[in-house]
Amino acid sequence: MAPERAAHNRLKAAVWLALREAIRAAGAPCEALTDGITVEIDDDTDYEPDAIVNCGPRMPDEAVTAPNPVIVVEVLSPSSRSVDAGAKLADYFRVPSIQHYLILRTGRREVIHHRRREDGGIETRTITEGPIELAPPGIAIIIEGVYAG
Repeated sequence: MAPERAAHNRLKAAVWLALREAIRAAGAPCEALTDGITVEIDDDTDYEPDAIVNCGPRMPDEAVTAPNPVIVVEVLSPSSRSVDAGAKLADYFRVPSIQHYLILRTGRREVIHHRRREDGGIETRTITEGPIELAPPGIAIIIEGVYAG
């Protein structure tokens, strides 16, 4: 894996912190985790998103795979842009527990929010300000806070 640019690292830290604080504020039975935790798509495909919200019982300390990922987050980088917006989008929604896939841009304040609808379809919105409602698990993050610094 190539080294990350500082902007990429700052943004993924900020979104992780926003998710963690939103979980705490809502009292949701979830935890926010940073990159390094794997999402298994199938026997041959695994990804390590920049941040994950896993819900249900707390993962054991030795776990490396999220058993119930509900939110996955990728911060775009020049080398991953097409994969994050293409193959990963399709693959992440093959995992039944995943309800939200957030793609954050580093060059400007913009989040692409893909959400699983009740009918199984995927709804996509581009958000540049205000709250991003993430239900389930019943939390919200404020985009201005994620991009504050």
